[in-house]
Amino acid sequence: MPKGLEISKKYFETCLPVLKQCIPDIMEHAATGLAGEGSDCLGFDDATSRDHDWGPAFCLWLPESLLRSEAARIEQAIDLLPKSFMGFAARMAPQDRSGRVGPMAVEVFYRQFLGMPRAPETWREWRAIPEYHLCSSTNGAVFMDNEGVFSAIRNKLLKYYPEDLRRKKIAARCMIMAQTGQYNLPRCLSRGDFVPAMLAAARFSEAALSMVYLLNRRFMPFYKWAARGAAELPVLGRETVRLLDGLSQTAWSSTYQSSQAVQQIENLCSLVAETLRKTHLSEVDGDWLWAHGPSVQLGVREPEIRRLNVMED
Repeated sequence: MPKGLEISKKYFETCLPVLKQCIPDIMEHAATGLAGEGSDCLGFDDATSRDHDWGPAFCLWLPESLLRSEAARIEQAIDLLPKSFMGFAARMAPQDRSGRVGPMAVEVFYRQFLGMPRAPETWREWRAIPEYHLCSSTNGAVFMDNEGVFSAIRNKLLKYYPEDLRRKKIAARCMIMAQTGQYNLPRCLSRGDFVPAMLAAARFSEAALSMVYLLNRRFMPFYKWAARGAAELPVLGRETVRLLDGLSQTAWSSTYQSSQAVQQIENLCSLVAETLRKTHLSEVDGDWLWAHGPSVQLGVREPEIRRLNVMED
């Protein structure tokens, strides 16, 4: 079964002659593609995804002033596009867009995710943007960009965090993984406190997945897709997801199962520590990630970032 992104690209190619005929002057300034919110933008859509906000469609990104002045003509042209494609209902009609597809201003699209109509320029601006929003603004694909304005912003984002900020985040993930997984989870399990143990395991898992994305210089998506995306990353991706899968399936109802959970965590922390040393992010021996966090942060050159609490992003 083709993925939604592939179907939408073919749908756009079918629609392009109609748009060029009806609004050629507007299309000269347009960028098109599929990006933003939705499993199809990540390539993770499946049969379950098709119950809402799914189907042949594309974003038509235009300068805000042009979209405002030519809205009526644009809607008239869109109304002429096929209402179905490859056996699926299209979602280009206004009532079917959910704010995810159809005509939208370049500035509005980026402001929705970044809080600004451009790429961040300082580490403070980068730090203020939730990571899953950075993922949403760079996922999917651009099918066409005649003026290059939309893609220019996208390409700046794809260059990833400033290195000092990336290192700071890695340092913080070391601390969280150590605190929740290496320290608190075994203590909770030894007491039979399974609710806090579950919370510690969840926080450890999220920090571990975030670590994988940071090591691969990729933005982590919304939490429900984080493991799916991490499994495809070359640096510790498959290993991390495999160990976290094992952790998630541990019932913790016996001493043996509890020891298995602790061992899964220690195995993963050992892999992370080894990777930090190999990539010259840390010079600390051993697998206790609490010691690696400050070592990673020492590599930060920007004084203000280096002075931040090591557990903070």
